[in-house]
Amino acid sequence: MPKTIQQSVVLPAAPEALFDAYLDAQQHAAITGAPVQIAPVAGAEFRAFNGALSGRILEIAPRRLIVQTWRSSHWTIDDIDSILVLTFWPHTVGGRIDLVHVNVADHDYDDVHQGWEKYYWSRWRAHLEQR
Repeated sequence: MPKTIQQSVVLPAAPEALFDAYLDAQQHAAITGAPVQIAPVAGAEFRAFNGALSGRILEIAPRRLIVQTWRSSHWTIDDIDSILVLTFWPHTVGGRIDLVHVNVADHDYDDVHQGWEKYYWSRWRAHLEQR
């Protein structure tokens, strides 16, 4: 049965800058260290980590909310696409991103849950601290 991941992370940048960086292919790639295809428009395709992740932007509320479909390349044909919701908030030391990741394939839950910290949050933090 698919599962839900909920996480929050505080990063040393304004929430608007975090939002913009996630939706900008060049900045997103600089954060993750891998090529990314993404655009700040509903309907745009999303591909990351050499196609290991894919999806489509479903909705954007400028500088506040990103909703996208999301799936891993090693999910089975029977695994439904998951839905990723990212919201961006001000915080005293920068910005907070709240993540809700719904319908994560049960067999991949642990890797996806840990992957957010390993491939996004820690890398994003390091990227910002280098600036």
